[in-house]
Amino acid sequence: MCDETTMRDLFNRWERVWHHGQYELLPLCVGSTYIRHDEKGDRSVTREAYAAEIAALRTERPDIRVVVYDHAFHSDRAWYRFTFKWTDTKTGEPRSRAGMQSYRVEAGKLAETWVMLQPLGSAWMDAVAQESWTSPPPPLLRHPRA
Repeated sequence: MCDETTMRDLFNRWERVWHHGQYELLPLCVGSTYIRHDEKGDRSVTREAYAAEIAALRTERPDIRVVVYDHAFHSDRAWYRFTFKWTDTKTGEPRSRAGMQSYRVEAGKLAETWVMLQPLGSAWMDAVAQESWTSPPPPLLRHPRA
């Protein structure tokens, strides 16, 4: 079980890893092994292997941002609705990919995650981005057809 403060602190650190490349925070964020259910399949990676994956992604997409629209913490679980946004380094074109991610936390560290991504070019159109990954979500926008 994790309290709200523990979860908020964890995801504030995790945002710094992703957005600022502060890999020294990884041992405070990810358990020694991290179970991932994502496009690469169901797999268990070491903390070091996952750090290398993030570093490679940030090299390929140096301006990548994880824009969060909604999130919730409950006990040892968290979920996020987000969009990856970056600039294609070859063409200079903006790119995006919307997704949902759920986490399981053990001892205050990420232990397991489930990631579902929409196709390249997707984005959430009904939401305004949060200021940070743990700030309160802004009100939803009304879809023009609603």
